Amino acid sequence: MVWDRGMAIELSTAGAGELGGVVDVLREWTREDVPLQLHPGDLGWFWRFGIEATAAATRIWRRDGEIVAIGLLDEPDWLRTAIAPELQRDEELARQIAADLTGVLVEGKVFVETPMGAMVQDLLFKEGWNADAPWVPVRRDLSAPVPDPGARVDVIGAEEAHERVGVQRASFAGSTFTNERWFAMSDGLPYEDARCLVLRNDLGESVAAATVWSAGAGRPGYVEPMGVHNLHRGRGYGTKMVLGCAQALQEMGASSVYTVTPATNVGAVATYQAAGLQPLEEIRAQYRQA
Repeated sequence: MVWDRGMAIELSTAGAGELGGVVDVLREWTREDVPLQLHPGDLGWFWRFGIEATAAATRIWRRDGEIVAIGLLDEPDWLRTAIAPELQRDEELARQIAADLTGVLVEGKVFVETPMGAMVQDLLFKEGWNADAPWVPVRRDLSAPVPDPGARVDVIGAEEAHERVGVQRASFAGSTFTNERWFAMSDGLPYEDARCLVLRNDLGESVAAATVWSAGAGRPGYVEPMGVHNLHRGRGYGTKMVLGCAQALQEMGASSVYTVTPATNVGAVATYQAAGLQPLEEIRAQYRQA
């Protein structure tokens, strides 16, 4: 597509009826040759709060009616963005996104994630923004067979949703995941290309869980989130769960599996590496002091 630089760029909050189009655009922008950015699964995971909350947290930048950038307010002070691959070095769009951040984010210290190398990062650094702590993307190509996890991995449906929820709450301190939120997430548009997985030990107990998100055949798949029950750690279940995720995404036609974890979480990085996911170049959000 040829973009007309003479058209004004407009920012809006998504309506619930627009989210399908947003998800479709994110799928299209999710490619192996594009820097990691907002994945359809990020919207899908947020959908646990309901369609209205997801719409209220989603921002859309349009030029001549076409979506050119998308933002998701994970928190009032944290915006995650995706930019059309061919426009990531577009100065007009970069300046508009930078200018709009004041109205999108709350006052005080705030954070924004943009694709590494996008021009908006250059502009924010010039305006005094700083680089936040590094995160490590980890990725495994799925063109070759994935080793068997060596444990039973079940795809979770409505009848077993409470198991998925239980492992999530036991894996992450302060988790607010509930059965109701699982059903809200599973009703969301992105979940059409997703699966919830539970890994069981020899006794059949749920010891690890994850949700995998496809962006369509031939596109990178995403793991968000993955956790091991706090009573069952240190037994290799995390590596087996990640292999189960890779297998599931391979069956769904994904070209690769990836996720992102804080660089300080060396245990998580080691777990992903043990499952064949290799660290990529670190990525950083940017923040503005209060």
